[in-house]
Amino acid sequence: MRLTVIGTGYLGATHAACMAELGHEVLGVDVDPDKIAALRAGQVPFHEPGLPELIQKHTASGRLRFTTDYAEAGTFGEVHFVCVGTPQRKGSEGADLTYVDAAFAAIAAHAAEGSLLVGKSTVPVGTAERLASLFEGAEVAWNPEFLREGFAIEDTLRPDRLVFGVRSSHAETTLRKVYAPVLDAGTPVVTADFPTAELVKTAANAFLATKISFINAMAEVCEAAGGDVGVLAEAIGYDDRIGKKFLRAGVGFGGGCLPKDIRAFAHRADELDVSLAFLREVDAINMRRRDKVVALARELCGGAVLGARIAVLGAAFKPDSDDIRDSPALNVAARLRLDGADVTVYDPEALDNARKAYPLLGYAISAEEALRGADLVLHLTEWPQFREIDPERAARLVARPRIVDGRGALDGERWAAAGWHFRALGRPAPAGERPLRGLLGGKRTT
Repeated sequence: MRLTVIGTGYLGATHAACMAELGHEVLGVDVDPDKIAALRAGQVPFHEPGLPELIQKHTASGRLRFTTDYAEAGTFGEVHFVCVGTPQRKGSEGADLTYVDAAFAAIAAHAAEGSLLVGKSTVPVGTAERLASLFEGAEVAWNPEFLREGFAIEDTLRPDRLVFGVRSSHAETTLRKVYAPVLDAGTPVVTADFPTAELVKTAANAFLATKISFINAMAEVCEAAGGDVGVLAEAIGYDDRIGKKFLRAGVGFGGGCLPKDIRAFAHRADELDVSLAFLREVDAINMRRRDKVVALARELCGGAVLGARIAVLGAAFKPDSDDIRDSPALNVAARLRLDGADVTVYDPEALDNARKAYPLLGYAISAEEALRGADLVLHLTEWPQFREIDPERAARLVARPRIVDGRGALDGERWAAAGWHFRALGRPAPAGERPLRGLLGGKRTT
């Protein structure tokens, strides 16, 4: 089939490349000529494992092309996927649908009679119904995405489910044709009305955010009561009704999806006279974990971080990504710098983005450089290479061996055995750890 993909950001570029991989002819469309030029050259302006290679493969074969011309797109495609962003509105919790509305209007103006316009963006319930009422001659459907950054290709080619929000058998049949190789592999498909299809994505994100904030709330209780949230999570995770995924306590979630999506969901529920007030507490718990890391940093530095050299391991909101939107790591780093700390950040992929957004922070080109001479280390993005750091070697690099594991991913006993003062959210200090001395106490190492 001939498909167009409107918007070539993270979602759109991935969807376009994966549709080409499934055997379709695909035209990616964007209003940004620089982005289109880069994609034509096989360059992806963000980090996603395997995506540059997939785009290069299919641009070389001619199966995947990119353009800024909506007229060309309208005559090219049988199915048009809209994959543009829905950021949070300024001054409001609600979603900004400016880009969605503009993309639908632009492609509908050129689409052939009987074309299918398919929304993939995460939108407030009621959006598909509104858009469907605006365009004559083209049918609207909704096919929400469920991508995880770092696993986007896998999630597109081998998803755990597909959701089709449709009004006609023609729309469903067309989408089944688009995804035929995926469906032939056994992927389940859920056919739904517009509101349900839209709610599936927002409900899924709300549930994941709630589960993360739940275990972080348990970490707060453990900190007050002297419990260990890691052991608690392991114990409740054996219950099949609960499961172990998303039960690691830490500095919380960030990124361009969960924070803004749960706020937009609660806002839309208010408009519908339904209370989802618990989502605002989910958001508040998540933000409090950042406060806790800042408090631990002050504690380990003798009550204040003024003049302390702090190494922050991580800038991206999650590993396998260079996305720094609402990054807990950079939020904490910036707050500590405002408190007078000398903060140095290292991340394997996100340094360029971090420098642009937080130019006053210091940056290192390696974890070793960040650690050298540090009075405190904060582990705030769970990159595999950070888990592989040798604590004994790291202890010889820092000025004082003090670390906060903000992701609950490090072996506290191993770090403590190497002489580190180790703290993790919701967990007691490792057994046998030496008493902590203040920032000005003890001998600095070189």
